[in-house]
Amino acid sequence: MDVGEDRRRMSASRSTAQFNQGRWPARAQQLIETGYTLCVEGLYEPVRHCIAEFEKQLFALADHAHRSDEQHECFASRQRVLQGQNALVQSFMEEMGKAINELDRGARRPTEAEAEVATNPWQTLELLDPSVQEMSMALDQLGARGDARHGRALYELGYRLAVLIGAPPLEGAALPLGPHALAKAFHQASTALELPLKHQLLLLQHFDRSVVPALGTLYATINLRWQSDGILPQLRSVPAPRHVNKRQRQGTGEVGASSEAAVAPAEAAAKPQAAGAPEDSIHVLESLRDLLAQRRSGQDAGTGEVAGPAASEEELQSALGALQQHLAKVTDHASRELRSAARLREELLAQLNLGKPPGAPRTQLTSEQGDTVELVAELFEQLGQQLQQGSNARGLLGNLQLPVLRVAVADHDFFEQRDHPARRLLDTVAAAANDWLDGSDDESNRPLASKLEQLVSRANQEPPSAGLYTTLLADIEHHLALLTRKAQAAERRHVEAAQGRERLDQARHRAGELMADRFAQSPPRGLLRALLDRAWSDVLALTLLRHGEDSPAFKAQLAITDQLLGRLPVPDPRQLQQEVESGLQQIGMHAEESVQVAQRLLGAGTPDPATELPSATDLALRLKQHQRLGEQQASHEPPVASPIVKPAPAKAAAAEPTAVKPPAVDPRELRIEQHLRKLPFGSWFEFVDPASGQIARRKLAWYSPMSGRCLLVSRRGQRGEEMTMAQLAHEVARGRVCEVPAEPESLLDRAWRGLTGSLRQAAASGRGGKPAEARPR
Repeated sequence: MDVGEDRRRMSASRSTAQFNQGRWPARAQQLIETGYTLCVEGLYEPVRHCIAEFEKQLFALADHAHRSDEQHECFASRQRVLQGQNALVQSFMEEMGKAINELDRGARRPTEAEAEVATNPWQTLELLDPSVQEMSMALDQLGARGDARHGRALYELGYRLAVLIGAPPLEGAALPLGPHALAKAFHQASTALELPLKHQLLLLQHFDRSVVPALGTLYATINLRWQSDGILPQLRSVPAPRHVNKRQRQGTGEVGASSEAAVAPAEAAAKPQAAGAPEDSIHVLESLRDLLAQRRSGQDAGTGEVAGPAASEEELQSALGALQQHLAKVTDHASRELRSAARLREELLAQLNLGKPPGAPRTQLTSEQGDTVELVAELFEQLGQQLQQGSNARGLLGNLQLPVLRVAVADHDFFEQRDHPARRLLDTVAAAANDWLDGSDDESNRPLASKLEQLVSRANQEPPSAGLYTTLLADIEHHLALLTRKAQAAERRHVEAAQGRERLDQARHRAGELMADRFAQSPPRGLLRALLDRAWSDVLALTLLRHGEDSPAFKAQLAITDQLLGRLPVPDPRQLQQEVESGLQQIGMHAEESVQVAQRLLGAGTPDPATELPSATDLALRLKQHQRLGEQQASHEPPVASPIVKPAPAKAAAAEPTAVKPPAVDPRELRIEQHLRKLPFGSWFEFVDPASGQIARRKLAWYSPMSGRCLLVSRRGQRGEEMTMAQLAHEVARGRVCEVPAEPESLLDRAWRGLTGSLRQAAASGRGGKPAEARPR
């Protein structure tokens, strides 16, 4: 935190902590103000993080919006949040101070109006707005989850605060620092943003994710401060006893539980844990080991291990470290392959028994160590099967296999906790390499590939720890966030350019219609025809695009068109010539050339005798060669190289005689096009080169419902092929393009699900066998 931010936070604390003096004793007043100051300091960063995440999700929602009005609504809400985020934080702190100021409101005597309402409650009946009801339910649910999550700390806080103000114990909505009151204060502060209901609910969800988890530390700090100041120092909350049935580890010959019951906790490891869920172990590792035992139960009895001393944790870590150092010195392709369970076990046993005499007992892995090695190897195998072809992810996963195995052996929370730093790092590295790197040595891939290589190298060189993986995860997430912002900015520029060209085409089409109506009545010739066809129609289109068809500026340009065609009288030829010159210069024509065209066409004014005007034929030829409005912008945006089969240009069909009938449209292509038009922005497609088999992923960034033109971009936001929906449907029908379905789960979650599914299938069928060797794809 910089000094300026710290000063702003402290100034916010002083400005909002304005409690009524004399309401409570001096010592109670001081302790309450201390608690409020701790709240301001402890909630400042979580609230800022909540607003930042909400702003990012608004941008993502706008990016994937189905309709333009939804997109505009998301961008409008995002703009209000960006402009009012500082005021929102300040208002939240003030609302929190108001709630503390009204601590003893329940103890005072009600006013006459409040007493009348209490005695005649039926006089206040009114229809309930559904939006108010939905918001009230969301606030109640958020507060209930917060109370369940921080029940013990809230119990102590409510008692200590009640002692300070001389009131009964506070709980629920009556506790001004509780989740109920904080959520209500945050919602009250956010009303100034004037967000729609769905965005208000979304903001509360981010408050639940970012702020409510941080309340545990805040409550502990306030309780500790008040406890040290002598406020109920002996108070202890006693939670209800909980009985957890811990299952005993079952041997190979005593496998009695069904595979479905054993795999349920393992599948739960791949799902997000609900807010407020208990943090006790769900025994994922034990469940997976039970499935392994069931799979081995069908094998021959003679496959047991040779007796020998079991390896200790230190010996196993030393062997893994030595194996890492050995593989770090080997740079061949085999060192980067994913290793199967059998190969990992063989290499570890070789390292454990390295240097022992031939007759000495050989050190063996314990049952738990062997199961951990097998589970990690099969997890990496499942993860490798989720990767697309041609990416660099398999090599990175091969170098991460041993570091992750060292963490899994030393820390069983790797299997139990979905948010374990090593699991998150593994998922992030695999997803980054799979999504961003295409296997080529392109210049755009080198920074990310180098960053991932450095990260994997550091994971291999340093001892495994949660702190190391947390640091590495923060580093790669920061780098990916920068890449994502650049890609989003580049994509937004291409979308805005495509939308601008679409609006320009529509304006040019409308200008052409108006010009065609006038040509039918007063057909021009020579230089005037060239001027109106090639240049003045662009002037009309540009004016229509900027001001609209009903604007005075566009009506004035139409009047100039009618004057040039002789449909209206010309009161001032000199003024008309100046208007023509100004219009031609607006579309990029040089001033000298525009003057020559206007003088040759209208002959107004006195030309310079020393300057000879070009002939009308020469000027007409120049107008025909003049670059049309918008053509230069399109030519400066070359598409990114991709194995997309380019459709036949539309000009070839236009050059055919008008008597030739267009080919019949395939009904299947029509159905595909209708399906494509219903897809949201952000849908992914894979384009396959029939010659080389190379696959390139492109995202549908934008399409026009009117013209059917669509824009496809790469992962980095670079513009790919720009085609119509009909052409894209044709490519899909021919098998050169396929839609990539959206995956609700991450790569690692799908790998966990695949691992548990394969173990369950093998256990249910009773067929044992070695896991398949990991083959490079």
